Order: sequence, then structure tokens, then C-alpha cells
Amino acid sequence: MRLAPSILSADFSKLATELEEVESFGADWFHVDVMDGHFVPNMTIGPVVVNSLRSRTRAVLDCHLMVKDPVKMIPWFVNAGADVITLHLEALDNPQAALESIRKFGKKAGLSIKPSTPVENLEPFLGFLDLVLIMSVEPGFGGQGFMPESLAKVKWLVQQKRATAASWIIQIDGGINPTTAMAARAAGVENFVAGSAIFSASDRKKAWKDLMEAIR
Repeated sequence: MRLAPSILSADFSKLATELEEVESFGADWFHVDVMDGHFVPNMTIGPVVVNSLRSRTRAVLDCHLMVKDPVKMIPWFVNAGADVITLHLEALDNPQAALESIRKFGKKAGLSIKPSTPVENLEPFLGFLDLVLIMSVEPGFGGQGFMPESLAKVKWLVQQKRATAASWIIQIDGGINPTTAMAARAAGVENFVAGSAIFSASDRKKAWKDLMEAIR
């Protein structure tokens, strides 16, 4: 089980310091939300910031591209130093080709779906994945409430993974706190993205500890 802090909830004026603090708690994987203001109604960071973070951390940088034209951006984030590049199924004309492109660059390929997208739509592409991301909130903003219906998608993925002896990781993002993390863990989630539950906590170290205890 792994906890992946989402830097969307960090203080952008001192990102490197924010990452260093959470790394001191044991974080070795960071979730980087990339938004273009078109696929989702918000804008965040791009490859220049990822490149700067790459020089300051050895942790995994998992770049979640919530953008209208993700295929164009794959080389940008490869060159910036991303370790994992996760695309949205809804934004792709040819998901298999996009995933194969990421892997040809030597990076891990992920695929995500919005809450309204049936999880079964992922089935043709599971063999080309290293990670599957289930959104448990509407993508675009941090601090939203967890959608418990997302856990049915997780359970379906667990069945598919067992049936095929696959090695891809099941990740969840949105509204993760100790209570929802426990429910997601019970459903079969392996990688938990948490933003405001960590970075907005008055005692971040305790928040980290509480989340880690919830997913063990």
C-alpha cells in the first residue's frame, strides 16, 4: 500500500519545501495534477514546474494529465522527468497507441476515468497499463467529497486483475481521508492519492500517520 500526496493542495509558493517536509514523513511518490482549463475547468502546472521538482526529489513523480490533448504533451512530461504519466480515457482517440507511446519512452503508463465513465470501458486497454486511476471526485478541483459509488469500480478492477494475474496498480484520487481510505483499502485500492487531508492539516505529520494506519 502506498500513500501519494497530491501537490495540488500544497503551497505553490514553496513547492520544493512542501515536498521535502512530506518526504521526511516517508513519502516516496507524489501525484502531480496537470490541468489545462479545457478538459477540466481549472488550470494548474506544466512541465516546467515538474522539471524543477525533478531536480529536488528522487521520489516518483506521477503526472496526471487532465488535458484536452494529452498525446501532444507526453514528450513534454517525459523530458521534464515524470516517472508515471496517467491519461484520461475520455480525452483519447486511440488509447492503446497513447499508452504504448508512454512505455516506449521508458515511463509507466496510467489510464484514468471520470466518475460518470463506466469502468468496463477500460477493459480493452488493461493489458497496456501500469496503473489504473479511479476518480472518486469530479476532476478539476481539490477538497471535494468522496463518492462512495467509485468503490464498485475498484472491486470490478480487482476481479479483472485476479482473473488475468495482472500487475498494474489500482489507484484512487479524491476525498481521501482516514475514513474513506479504509473503505477504499477494503475494496482493493493499492495507491491512495491524498491532497488536502495532508497539506491542509494543522499537524501534517499526524495526518500522514493517520492515513498510513488507515491503509495498512
